[in-house]
Amino acid sequence: MANKREVLIEKYAETLRTKFNHQPDMALLRKVTIGLGPSIYNRDSANVSGSNEAELARVKDNFLINKLGLQDSEVLDKAILDIIEEYGVSERTKYRAVIYYLLTRKFEKENIYN
Repeated sequence: MANKREVLIEKYAETLRTKFNHQPDMALLRKVTIGLGPSIYNRDSANVSGSNEAELARVKDNFLINKLGLQDSEVLDKAILDIIEEYGVSERTKYRAVIYYLLTRKFEKENIYN
C-alpha cells in the first residue's frame, strides 16, 4: 500500500493531467512535493488561496524569489495569476505542490531540484 505522500503525489499528478492537460514529470513533481515538507498534510498550508493577496505574495517571495532565485518583477505576478486562472477561480482546492510544480516548469528552474 502506498504511503500518504505517494497518494498525494498521485492526486497532484491527476490534477495536472485533468485540469492542465499536462503529463507531469513525476520525478520533478515528487521533488517539489518533498520540498514542501509536512505542509502537504495540513489542509490550509497544502493549498493556495487564489483570492488572498497576502498568500499570492508569499508564493512569489518564498518560492519564486527565495527558492527559485528569480528577480522580483511583474512577470512573476502574472505567472502566478495565469496559473490561478487556469486552475479555475471557482476551484476551491488549489494544491500548492501543483502550483509550485507549474511555476518551476514555467521558469525552467527544474535544476533547483537536482
